[in-house]
Amino acid sequence: MANSASGMAVHDDCKLKFLELKAKRNFRFIVFKIDEKIQQVAIEKLGDPNETYDDFTASLPADECRYAVYDFDFTTEENCQKSKIFFVAWSPDTARVRSKMLYASSKDRFKRELDGIQIELQATDPSEMSMDIIKARAI
Repeated sequence: MANSASGMAVHDDCKLKFLELKAKRNFRFIVFKIDEKIQQVAIEKLGDPNETYDDFTASLPADECRYAVYDFDFTTEENCQKSKIFFVAWSPDTARVRSKMLYASSKDRFKRELDGIQIELQATDPSEMSMDIIKARAI
């Protein structure tokens, strides 16, 4: 278990599954949740490689904060297949203030545990993480 500056532990599975996403591409995305009772970040959902970006966004609750990583595949103008790993800090306006503060204070330390994040995105509603934004940030 890794400890963060905010006293938040990170379950070993978080790092192991992230490495699988990065190296083996076993997953399209991973959604992480902070269990406030035991002060630990754990995996809430693993997205199969064939799941879409819509499946990913549907996995984020409308009124609760989450961390997530998404493996985005795209083709460049030169017709090269590429992939970028996004870290998404999901903090909807309707989430509890305490929850938003907890996720905000733990984010940087948790992100450091996941070696290989290429792009970070902060979103408070779905429009801030639309496919157009993802594509623009990836290229």
